[in-house]
Amino acid sequence: MPERIDFPALLGGHTVVIEMINSGDAGLPVLTQLLRVAQPALGATGMAFVEFGPTGGRVISATGAAEWALGRPLAVDDPDTVCLLAGPRARQVRVGHLNGKLAAELSGSDLRWMVVSRAEIGGHTVGSLHALYPGDDEPGTEQQAVVAYLASCVAHMYGDQSGLPVHGDGPVVAALADGLAVVDRDGHVRLWNPAAAQVTGRSAEQALSRPLPFPLPPSGQVRDHRMPDGRWLRITSGELPGPGTLRVVTFRDITDQQQRDHDRDLFVAVTSHELRTPVTVIKGYADTLTDHWESLTEVDRRQAARVIGQRANELARLVDRLLSSAAEAGPGDEPATPFDLGEALRSAVVDLPAELRRRLVLLLPNDLPKALGHRPSLATVLTELTTNAGKYSAPDSPIEVTASVDGQLVAFRVSDKGIGIRPEHVERAFDRFWQGESGDRRGYPGAGLGLYLVRRIVEQQNGWVSLRPRAGGGTVAEVRLPRC
Repeated sequence: MPERIDFPALLGGHTVVIEMINSGDAGLPVLTQLLRVAQPALGATGMAFVEFGPTGGRVISATGAAEWALGRPLAVDDPDTVCLLAGPRARQVRVGHLNGKLAAELSGSDLRWMVVSRAEIGGHTVGSLHALYPGDDEPGTEQQAVVAYLASCVAHMYGDQSGLPVHGDGPVVAALADGLAVVDRDGHVRLWNPAAAQVTGRSAEQALSRPLPFPLPPSGQVRDHRMPDGRWLRITSGELPGPGTLRVVTFRDITDQQQRDHDRDLFVAVTSHELRTPVTVIKGYADTLTDHWESLTEVDRRQAARVIGQRANELARLVDRLLSSAAEAGPGDEPATPFDLGEALRSAVVDLPAELRRRLVLLLPNDLPKALGHRPSLATVLTELTTNAGKYSAPDSPIEVTASVDGQLVAFRVSDKGIGIRPEHVERAFDRFWQGESGDRRGYPGAGLGLYLVRRIVEQQNGWVSLRPRAGGGTVAEVRLPRC
């Protein structure tokens, strides 16, 4: 059995977490600090938190022996996911009793027991907290009680919107899919259908006899309104026939439509911006060769041709990214096959731009087991990760590519010594078109598609990719794939 809980250390560390929140910190940094405090106090060898949404889960924070799982997705129909979301809220689970891929991966890392508790808000699961233990000794009830308490603390962070998203669809039991309300002359709600509760998150008890949680448009008009939680509603209103002055209001969530419109506008803006630079350079050098061929030296002509070729290659890579993003291209349904990961990485390096090849340091073991996946796509993955590392680090600093085996998985890492990545950005960096803050966008140009494509390609091969700050400065990008 694990050692008794170090309650003084747990309370002291938890005080630090609360002080972080009181000082304005939020989201992943606070969550990760909570796990770092809990792991030694609980006598665990690793801690992890899985965030759940409508389409499944993902490990968004992990420490110790569980750190390898950072970024790992859990499909909604995975047997392990089904098991974790059912049964008692807090319990001890023998890893060998799980039936999905996660069990094999945990066993391969010599983890035999987990104490798990769901983080719930009003009966809705936003995530699950895990304390992991090696050996055959079963954790005690004290560990279970503390993990349940910490999971409740995490749920409270979600409820307070402390920088963490809250997922969930909620039940749709109304005959109307749209929210429906009736308000009186004072703007107070007299009728609130179940769909309205689902769309706004306000129950009938919270809404009745109170003002609407959004502005009321004039009768017969339509208004799009952004809610405090970031969602968009499309609202219409009209006079209700009959005695009295009543107004009927209908509304629905148009967040996805707004996001599609935003993505379309951003796609056009980013594409035009990113295409302009190489096209301008190519045209400039081509015009120079055409107009001044006779007056240019042979060296000048070769240099102009070299620049045109380099910029054309950049243009081709950018077009590939844009087309892949728009067409959702990737390995798709092609069956996974075994391939030599070390040899594939060495071959992919040959096709990298010369300035990246010069900086690359390959540290690959000769006895690396074969990976199971789609070998041709590895070149795209390595190109995007090394390009990203090169962009955010000094031109003369090395970029290391290392690889290792970890239980049922084989992994490779691309590490740089650049500006690093903030903990709260490690997940957002994989969003399409996301490039960090405006200052980053000005200093580090790019379309914001590389990491988005990498994650989709890797996850289509039943693997996952994650980012983390590198000790001593810089960033580590890690790709994990199933091994043969």
